[in-house]
Amino acid sequence: MSTSTAIARIDLVKRPSRPPAALTARQAAELREEREPKPFLKWVGGKGRLLSQLTPLLPPGVARMRHVEPFVGGGAFFFARSPARALLSDVNPDLIGTYQAIRDDVEGVILNLEILAQGHSKEAYYGVRSDYNASLGDTSTERAAQFIYLNKTCFNGLHRVNKRGEFNVPVGTYVKPRILDEGALHAAHRALAGVEIRCAGFEALVQDARPGDFVYFDPPYEPVSETARFTAYAQGGFDQDAQRKLRDVYRELDRRGARLMLSNSDVPFIRELYSDFHIDTVAAPRAINCDGRGRGKVAEVVVRNY
Repeated sequence: MSTSTAIARIDLVKRPSRPPAALTARQAAELREEREPKPFLKWVGGKGRLLSQLTPLLPPGVARMRHVEPFVGGGAFFFARSPARALLSDVNPDLIGTYQAIRDDVEGVILNLEILAQGHSKEAYYGVRSDYNASLGDTSTERAAQFIYLNKTCFNGLHRVNKRGEFNVPVGTYVKPRILDEGALHAAHRALAGVEIRCAGFEALVQDARPGDFVYFDPPYEPVSETARFTAYAQGGFDQDAQRKLRDVYRELDRRGARLMLSNSDVPFIRELYSDFHIDTVAAPRAINCDGRGRGKVAEVVVRNY
């Protein structure tokens, strides 16, 4: 076993000692209860900074509807709404496994993530990445901890896989990344209680969606240019044929009586696909760019059937 792997794969049986806490256990518990749920992952295209523009576009009576997201990603919209009923899905099995682990055994995830956080270094990062790609996580909570650790310490929080399905993002340059946020994980755990979480593609909604559901689609965006092409969130990517299939599912769910909202790039191809529906424009910040001068606000469309 290499030195980096040995550093990364620390014995997960014993919980490491902590420095004396500034708060009592009761105070810490009360603080956790006060936390509002929010995404516990960084995610490209996350909607946290668009919530003020998306919320006014929600359909009337949405509080009574089941919330359905087939491209859950970081889950910003879900956590902001914290609906009573929800179905969350994605094609990324490790993303979905992480959500399920947070829902079902948040303390197990925290225990494993704390160990990874305490051993973090550049060498440890590549050891964890190697183990993750070799599927060496012994339990669902260990693999979820690996997923969160890589997300918090990789370059720009980017999730990218190669043609073999291997996570290949290099380590980030953070000085002190916040790898473990117990309050955020506990808040997410409470929000996810009772939520149905599945590993499935958007096509499955043809069988699953019901009249009266609120479905929010946040797919990989159509690139605004060839140089902006970034759709490798999952093995196989998301090309224009996939965008057309998604439009067909959107039409079918509209026919069935679901309330639908979809976000995508403001480009002619997307506007043409959804020309039969109501299209709004919002201004979204973008940060995935090696050149900081290329970052800023860009126009996005929000497609609705109501």
